[in-house]
Amino acid sequence: MAEAWWAVARSEEVTSAKPINVDIGDQPIVLWRDHQGVPHALEDRCPHRRAPLSLGCVLGNGMIQCGYHGWTYDGKTGHLKDIPNLKSDAKFPALYRAIPFGVAESGGFVRVCLDAKAPAPEPGAKALPLSGSANVALEHEHYIAALFDDPSLVLAIRGVRFTPYLLAELAEQNGKLVLERSCQWAGLHWPSPFSSDFPITLRISTDPVTGECDLLLRDDGFNPLLTATLAPVPAARGVTQVRWRARLEDNRPGVRAKLMGAGAPFTVHSSVDGAALRVLKPSASIHAATLRNEIAARTAQTSAA
Repeated sequence: MAEAWWAVARSEEVTSAKPINVDIGDQPIVLWRDHQGVPHALEDRCPHRRAPLSLGCVLGNGMIQCGYHGWTYDGKTGHLKDIPNLKSDAKFPALYRAIPFGVAESGGFVRVCLDAKAPAPEPGAKALPLSGSANVALEHEHYIAALFDDPSLVLAIRGVRFTPYLLAELAEQNGKLVLERSCQWAGLHWPSPFSSDFPITLRISTDPVTGECDLLLRDDGFNPLLTATLAPVPAARGVTQVRWRARLEDNRPGVRAKLMGAGAPFTVHSSVDGAALRVLKPSASIHAATLRNEIAARTAQTSAA
């Protein structure tokens, strides 16, 4: 987990106007940009009195200043650079240092790694135009399991009904967990248990560590209808912070596919139906857990060698 890169914010959320607070598990993080647009990430605690740095401000030199007593920190190293009423060339003990984290930006997300020395991830594709965020009162592991077993609990695609049937069993492909679920157009027709007609499929490709997912909705002619990225991040008190980006394809053959543009085509639920979740039988999530353990074991062996 320490070497994982988490998509903790959408690019447009991180500005030089005001720092913001995010979490990775129980680790609070402050994010901001300097005036050259470079994002920075430090522990969201001032070493002086432990006040949240996210309640401070970004100075003209791009450093962050604590709002409590005005101590100022460098975004790249976390080193203390200034204390009000002291000379600017004063040397400060290394003890007064905010913990820095690795930070990178790709695909319209600002990503943070708890290991500041971890190599940056490869640049992603261009940012998808639609976006949003949600804080869900469900632990990260259970959130991912719900996505595998019944996507309707955590997201909605306009005009689409998810079915319990998989087009292919969940499998590992290029280090990702890939699942293809058969879907139907919503409306008046036989429900999925009584029909063999599944004109659309949802492909979900998931990072086994972070749970970040690339989603692709296609029709039976393999024409892409909607592309999305879902980035769930474990946060404090068992909450999962979810950022997402999506794009509805312009050329969508068929009347039902065209109607997807009549409103919000993609939605991430801000809450999960507890009654439905309680009776949901684990299915694909069981296989996903097995594959994740196998990948983790291989990774550990490679690191040891």
